[in-house]
Amino acid sequence: MTPADERRLQRFDAFARGVNDELGQTRTQMDELRAEGRVKSATYQQLMANHMVLEQIVARLKEFGL
Repeated sequence: MTPADERRLQRFDAFARGVNDELGQTRTQMDELRAEGRVKSATYQQLMANHMVLEQIVARLKEFGL
């Protein structure tokens, strides 16, 4: 494996960690809003959309073993 390949793999790993971290933060924010009864708020709806996108990204990363 070349140094360029190693750097690229490190960037993919960092990306995967970042997506998983963001997904966790999004879930936490959604839980807080849900506890406040704000599931119909624009903020909650935006978080739900982000959550769905992040879940799809995580699923694709897992599909390819990353």
